Amino acid sequence: MIKIGIFGYGNLGRGVELAVKNAEDMELVAVFTRRDPKSVSINTPNVPIVSAKDVEDWKDKIDVMVLCGGSATDLPKQTPELAKYFNVIDSFDTHAKIPEHFAAVDKAAKDAGKLAMISVGWDPGMFSVMRLFGNAILPNGKDYTFWGTGVSQGHSDAVRRIEGVKNAKQYTVPKQAALDAVRSGKNPDLTTREKHERICYVVAKKGADKAKIEAEIKNMPNYFADYDTTVHFIDEETFNREHSGLAHGGFVIRSGKTGDNTHIMEFNLKLDSNPEFTTSVLIAYARAIYKLKGEGQRGCKTIFDVPPAYLSPLSGEELRAHLL
Repeated sequence: MIKIGIFGYGNLGRGVELAVKNAEDMELVAVFTRRDPKSVSINTPNVPIVSAKDVEDWKDKIDVMVLCGGSATDLPKQTPELAKYFNVIDSFDTHAKIPEHFAAVDKAAKDAGKLAMISVGWDPGMFSVMRLFGNAILPNGKDYTFWGTGVSQGHSDAVRRIEGVKNAKQYTVPKQAALDAVRSGKNPDLTTREKHERICYVVAKKGADKAKIEAEIKNMPNYFADYDTTVHFIDEETFNREHSGLAHGGFVIRSGKTGDNTHIMEFNLKLDSNPEFTTSVLIAYARAIYKLKGEGQRGCKTIFDVPPAYLSPLSGEELRAHLL
């Protein structure tokens, strides 16, 4: 059995726990938290909840540590630090900073003789592989990535931080006209505004200036200013009833030509739970880390470096007989 540790027990940590339960070749060994362990309750019986301060004591008891922190401030520090003691995997998703994160984790893991993997999920992750396939197979073409319809957790948090906002959810929605143009093989040049719109559902505090809140949302740089944004104010009961989920998804499309013929490659996801799907991907690649480490691999890897067969608990013979 592959011994799994979970570092951080929020939405992602709970998803990892569920994914491990569904994996026939894995067992959860411990959950590590920065909170008081006595205040944390998990769904797996007889698994210890341990203070993050004591994580080094477990360095010989865990095959793969799954890191469930945030990309903004947690993972840039946690992944290289924990790669000194464990084989680790994370879902770091700040695309522009992946090269520097890789370099830091690669050095720490190589120095310690460990194996690490970063930026595993669906984007970056599965969508990254599909973009690679598209570019390799149709070199004369263009990539298009659309996200949604789904909840953007970072954008929702940005809205909640506005003065007068009690709660909020923001949905990213692909524009159908843009999707249709891409799927037709026209290879359009699309601006940010032409590809997606953003829809916000906001519960305002009593007496708050709703017009001011709406203006602040729509003009927020890096989040909403470059998009067509719609703001709906709703009551708390409606919010809790209709906007409590974390659904997401999206499309990767490659449109290209071979001679005079046009080809469209498309991969899409429709997810009821972004965290649960993301962690299911993490656990499949945790299995791959375990196999690669057994072969003597060291340092940092990405999703591009892993043979697909390593994701499965099935043998090569079983894969060839049933899936090939």
